[in-house]
Amino acid sequence: MEKRLQLFPHSTEIRRFDGVDRLAIGGCDLTQLAEEYGTPLYIYDQSALDAAVDEYRAALAAHYPGPAGITYAGKALINLAAARWAAGRGLWVDCTGAGELYIATRAGVPREQILVHGVNKSPADLWAAVETAGTIVVDNLTELERLAALADSVADFPQLWLRVRPGLAVDTHAFRQTGQDDSKFGMGFAEAVQAVTLCRTQGLPLTGVHFHQGSHFHDPQPIGPALDRVLELLAELRDASSWTPAYLSPGGGWGVPYHEDDLPHPSIDDYVAFLSARLAAGCAANDLPLPILHVEPGRSIVAVAGVALYRVGAVKRTSNRRWLLLDGGMADNIRPSLYGARYSALPVANPLRPALDPAWLGGPYCESGDVLIENLLMADVQPGELLAVPVSGAYHLMMSSNYNGALRPAVVWLQDGQAQLIQRRETVEDLVDRDEGMKG
Repeated sequence: MEKRLQLFPHSTEIRRFDGVDRLAIGGCDLTQLAEEYGTPLYIYDQSALDAAVDEYRAALAAHYPGPAGITYAGKALINLAAARWAAGRGLWVDCTGAGELYIATRAGVPREQILVHGVNKSPADLWAAVETAGTIVVDNLTELERLAALADSVADFPQLWLRVRPGLAVDTHAFRQTGQDDSKFGMGFAEAVQAVTLCRTQGLPLTGVHFHQGSHFHDPQPIGPALDRVLELLAELRDASSWTPAYLSPGGGWGVPYHEDDLPHPSIDDYVAFLSARLAAGCAANDLPLPILHVEPGRSIVAVAGVALYRVGAVKRTSNRRWLLLDGGMADNIRPSLYGARYSALPVANPLRPALDPAWLGGPYCESGDVLIENLLMADVQPGELLAVPVSGAYHLMMSSNYNGALRPAVVWLQDGQAQLIQRRETVEDLVDRDEGMKG
């Protein structure tokens, strides 16, 4: 059980409250937070977010010989608080579509710190990006032609980067691979050559190249061949058109440990060190200037900062399983059902009590696939107890739903020993706010 504590934010400790040993994060009693805000409840520890950013910056400063920056991947978590935090730390904020752009601009993220992704940006997405973003990553030639048609409509037209498809993928779940030949994302190299020609012909501000191999990988080595291929493309583009990018982004996707079996996990420093050395060597081999390196972490910044709290409603035994039935599941965390993601958990009260036997943690929804955690050694947990699931900060809330009329959970932000509600729990009235009803 002690090893599971390593999955929680670094500020997590076991403190005595009302005569009971309980989990606390950032000095805040998780039981008290659950009583005040209800469950399921998502908690974000700002000190963990800050520590991850500091680790990336220290690694880039130590290993990359050129200028570098960080783009926070908003798809992992974006709301007003997260966007304000990212902007305040000097991060760029990656937005996908007009909705995330609206959140970023409402949060006050400066235009020059907003970058836009998207594999099939709608006309509304493109117009919002042109009006509010500093950089647009162009996915395909059709999109580039549409942007060219808008170029005269805005005085401060965004920088453009090309997303290319190296034809290789990292070792991760197939649904999280993005760089292979048959991926829906990005341009092939021949298309990229056409895109550079179009940008130069139209006078568009093309300044960068982006690629992304996939998400939640644990070994940086497979990035190497893809990076080599992209640098070879850049050398070809230089020779053909005298153009080289000021920015190069290899995307992100560095993984995190979700389960105690994932420990120890390679560090952010390991990832950045490999990436930096390979990029510097590749630029030297191809006689290319060092670009501004922009890494794009989302999960590895925000995942560990988030903890989900659930209350056990019932305990059930079948022939071969002990079920702990929770008040949340696939509606707030679809990842186990979608990817087979593996999690761990601890009781909030007396968290280090001895394990009893394996338990299956299931949610309340009408799907057999609504299983949050399988076959996890757990203590003798009783109905009414609170369970804390660490590493819950990335993608849960962004992929959440109202399945079975579920209400999206409240979200609390911890800073300097204080808890602040940053998103209220949905109400049943919210479920019908968009409905027009039937006439007659």
